[in-house]
Amino acid sequence: MLQAQIFIDRDDLFQGQPLYDFIMKLLLQNNVKGATAYRGVMGFGKNQQLKRPNEIFSFDDPPLMITFIDENNIVQDVLRKLRATYSGGLIITHPVDIFDA
Repeated sequence: MLQAQIFIDRDDLFQGQPLYDFIMKLLLQNNVKGATAYRGVMGFGKNQQLKRPNEIFSFDDPPLMITFIDENNIVQDVLRKLRATYSGGLIITHPVDIFDA
């Protein structure tokens, strides 16, 4: 199993819709086993500028992470499809084990 994490800004748009919405729909269309979008309280990226979207009068874009898990080949295939249409954000992957009770 492989887990992918996609780091974007919540307010990013792609083809006139929220980027996170586009990504989640792409994951659904590709029958990914499960995905969750998380809104960050604070964060920074390669520009080293700390974003604090919850502070009063802040104009910072809230950081957002989408994570999903599936078989290695499915995750890699979906990420190739995503990169064919969108090149922004940071994407990482790492192997995971599923713990069943």
